[in-house]
Amino acid sequence: MVVEAPMAAAEDIPPAGDGWAKIRAADADREHMAGILGNAYTEGRLTKDEYDARLDAAWSARTYADLNQLVTDLPVQAPVPVHVGPATVAPAGKANGLAVASLVFGFAQFMVGPVATVPAIVFGHMARNQIKQTGEQGAGLALAGLVLGWGAVALGIILMFAVMTVAAGTHGAVPPP
Repeated sequence: MVVEAPMAAAEDIPPAGDGWAKIRAADADREHMAGILGNAYTEGRLTKDEYDARLDAAWSARTYADLNQLVTDLPVQAPVPVHVGPATVAPAGKANGLAVASLVFGFAQFMVGPVATVPAIVFGHMARNQIKQTGEQGAGLALAGLVLGWGAVALGIILMFAVMTVAAGTHGAVPPP
C-alpha cells in the first residue's frame, strides 16, 4: 500500500527568484487544477464549501504560484505547466453494414420506387437490434433509413386515399349519355 504525503508547492517549483512561480497560468493549467480539486473532493479531502472556494480561486488564478496555493495541504503534486501535445484522433468505429444498407435503400426509393421501401425498413430494424447488442456505430444511419422507409409508406397511404377519394367523387359526376 502506498502512503501519500502532502507535498509542498515549493518542492516542484523552482525558487521564486527564478521567476517560474510568476509565470502566468494557461486555461489548460486551470483545467488541470480543477481536476485535482475534483479528485480531492470525491476522495473526501475537501468539504463542499472548500471545494467551491478553491475551484473559484483556480478559475481566477493568474500565475502558477496562485494555483499552487490551492493544493499545498493536499497529497497531490503541485501543478506544473501542462504541455499539450498534438491531438490524437481515435479511428472511427466501423458502421453497422445493415444500417448502411437501410440508408442506401431509403434513398434508392427515389430512383427505383417502392421496391426499396421494404428492405429499408427491415434492414433498419435489424441494424438497430444489432447495434444495441454489439455497440457498433451506425445508429443514426439505421434511423435515417427507417424514417425514409416509413415516410414512403405513409406518403403512399396518403396518396392512395387521395386517389380513392377523387375517384369516388368523380364516379357519379359523369352524366349518362
